[in-house]
Amino acid sequence: MTSLYAVFGNPIAHSLSPRIHRAFAEQTGVDLRYEARLAPLDGFAAALGQFIAEGGQGANVTLPFKETAFRLCDTLSPRARRAKAVNTLGLDRGGIAGDNTDGAGLVRDIEANLAYPLAGRRILLLGAGGAARGVLLSLLEGRPACLHLANRSPAKAEALAAEFAPAAPLPLLGGGFEALAGQSFDLVINATSASLGGEALPLPAGLFAPGALAYDMMYGKGETPFLAQARQAGAARCADGLGMLVEQAAEAFLIWRGIRPATAPLLAELRAELRAELRAELRAELRAGPSPAAQP
Repeated sequence: MTSLYAVFGNPIAHSLSPRIHRAFAEQTGVDLRYEARLAPLDGFAAALGQFIAEGGQGANVTLPFKETAFRLCDTLSPRARRAKAVNTLGLDRGGIAGDNTDGAGLVRDIEANLAYPLAGRRILLLGAGGAARGVLLSLLEGRPACLHLANRSPAKAEALAAEFAPAAPLPLLGGGFEALAGQSFDLVINATSASLGGEALPLPAGLFAPGALAYDMMYGKGETPFLAQARQAGAARCADGLGMLVEQAAEAFLIWRGIRPATAPLLAELRAELRAELRAELRAELRAGPSPAAQP
């Protein structure tokens, strides 16, 4: 019997999750159907209930429903409980089991795909919202030398650092961007939404240590605004969040099916597809020429 899975979000049409999980199913020989489902902003619980009634066995949850999903769960994994957000649901007669695979996906992408171990690194995590909260525990478990949280609202970063500090086996600090002056880091992770709006972050000079990796949890067809800013500021390596997306999906697949699919071949395919789309768009723009408004 074909197993039913889905990803819920609003918006959701852009999601690569169906493409990713279909590839995992084909690779592992698992018979499943995976759908993208648009839930009303005020109707996630009803949409999930309908999915369960249809025989759904598991679901991924993306923006803006991760915190709502957290509140609906009967049981929670330790990492979901600390994140206070859920992106992976297991659905069976035992109820709704919630987990959060974002942190595991991020760390696996950095350490396995990018060959950049976290142990002993000085890490800067930009942002103090849900994206930062969802990965913080996994980053701490990587045993870096220290971890610093920076946010436009210093109080929010300080509060998040204070919440996780009792369980942190290393220095964990939080504050505003201005407090970063004179410091340098081996790994700088953008967990803000700045790249979505094309905004530049107020990063001081000298932030990137020699050999530093800049990582944006966002991804796109080309270089994200944060990565462009980081490269110009001296980051030796830059990576976007496509690998994190694939790796967190593999972690969810493991939870549901007990099998961890290979991720490297799919990640290479997706990267090639995005680059091809970008090249096609650039060629189309060149053929179209400048817009009338740009004419002298």
